[in-house]
Amino acid sequence: MAINDVARGRLREQDASARGMRVLLLAGDTFPPKRVDLTVLYGEELSRRGHRIDWLLQSDAPCSRAYVTRYARGVAIVGPTDTGCSLARRVRKHVLSIVHDFKVLGLLRKKRYDVVEVKDKFVSGVFALVAARMLGVKFVYWLSYPFPEHYLYRYRAGDAPYPLLYWLRGTAFKLLLYKVLLPGADHVFVQSEQMRRDIGAVGVTPAKMTAVPMGVRLTEDPRADASDRSVIPAGERCFVYLGTLVRVRRLDFLVRVLAIVRREIPDAKLYLVGRGEEPEDEDAIRAEAARLGVSSAVVLVGELPRDEALRYVHDADVCVSPFYPTPILRSTSPTKLVEYLAMGKAVVASDHPEQRRVIEESGGGLCVPWDETEFAGAIVRLMSCPDVARRMGEKGRRFVEQNRSYATIADLVERELVALAATATPRIGKPQLS
Repeated sequence: MAINDVARGRLREQDASARGMRVLLLAGDTFPPKRVDLTVLYGEELSRRGHRIDWLLQSDAPCSRAYVTRYARGVAIVGPTDTGCSLARRVRKHVLSIVHDFKVLGLLRKKRYDVVEVKDKFVSGVFALVAARMLGVKFVYWLSYPFPEHYLYRYRAGDAPYPLLYWLRGTAFKLLLYKVLLPGADHVFVQSEQMRRDIGAVGVTPAKMTAVPMGVRLTEDPRADASDRSVIPAGERCFVYLGTLVRVRRLDFLVRVLAIVRREIPDAKLYLVGRGEEPEDEDAIRAEAARLGVSSAVVLVGELPRDEALRYVHDADVCVSPFYPTPILRSTSPTKLVEYLAMGKAVVASDHPEQRRVIEESGGGLCVPWDETEFAGAIVRLMSCPDVARRMGEKGRRFVEQNRSYATIADLVERELVALAATATPRIGKPQLS
């Protein structure tokens, strides 16, 4: 009997894969989505394999009423927003998002979905979970970052722009996440093995969690024209950081690292490609550069479209990935590290569970403690030995090709979703554009 059950299960999985899954995806990201774990993994890879993904998202651009539009192989149901910066208008934006997400119940009732998946939403996630249970649809939760811990950390650190709001969000989201959403989910995607261990420690069954690390869309071999610079002046020695500049990441650390590097390499520069959430985030970096007398060697590039930002990575002598050692960052899966390696760049990374694992397995750089002298020493070593850096970059590129391309990651996600979809209750009807 058990053998027959297994055989039937495999047949259902094959059928789900052959006809293509139907997934309704709610995410904290806005429309059109920008993060590659949505646009490439779901919008390209899974859609290309014949699976239909419909998206329930809030508009990024100013928008006063909801609309429906085609996106990838499915449709996007796009909700209104408020793009103002005051506290009242930010609250209104969140309220509009929650009201828009109420549509999940009607969508699941009227259309045939195998899975409803929620990424980084909490109040709306509860709506989706309840609707899925009522209508026999499988519920998947995807946690990319420990948001409740982030809000509470900033509240306790005293740097939250709205302390009471951060405390309320952190407390409420922590309760919803660990007491309702994760225990109630049929499956959970997390961002790293460390996150899987952390969540398992608070009582969520590890067997129903899958670590899905960040990856990249691979293009042509970036080393073919590595000597040709397009945005950083030829001959200028530099190291590059790509990513957010929020204060919780303590990137004034890199300014102090630069000051030490310049003792050995006096003309070295630091390029920071990205922006903070608040003006004060970048002000802290400028203030530290002024204090150390290295303002002329710190270049704040700002936020750029991905292709333009990667030009700075291409032109760098060395790329850096520092992660301040706090509990809220221990479980992350750094996108920048994999992007650097995919570009064939040697990396200096701070000791962090996922970074240590990637550096050790790839041989694509040096992993050192969160220590300014050690970090600077590793940068000087690679900038002074370009052949060593080049060989590390080649190893890193091969690692990404074999392990962190989104084609490879899509295999993992598809396998889990198809197995889950095979157990979903069949429903009548097909998704329509409107």
